[in-house]
Amino acid sequence: MFFLLTLPFRLFFGLLLGILLLPFALLIVPFILLRLLIKIVVLLVVLPFTLLAVGAGLLVALLAVPLVLMIPLLPIAFLLFCVWAVVRLASRPVLSQ
Repeated sequence: MFFLLTLPFRLFFGLLLGILLLPFALLIVPFILLRLLIKIVVLLVVLPFTLLAVGAGLLVALLAVPLVLMIPLLPIAFLLFCVWAVVRLASRPVLSQ
């Protein structure tokens, strides 16, 4: 209800301030465009370095994941190697013909 009661005043003062501040808003537009231009230039300069960093990170991750998965299996691989070595040493040598 309060919104409806104050609507004419808000419309009047909003339009009045909008018309009075329009020249100042037009003065600000070039600075906004300059800000946008600077952001685009910075983006174009920084983007290749960012892509290189992302690529290096992905490469490290792709190398690290298999290593992390293999580390718990190293004791089992060592035991299998020991069993294989003992069986190979304990078996009779193969005679060549």
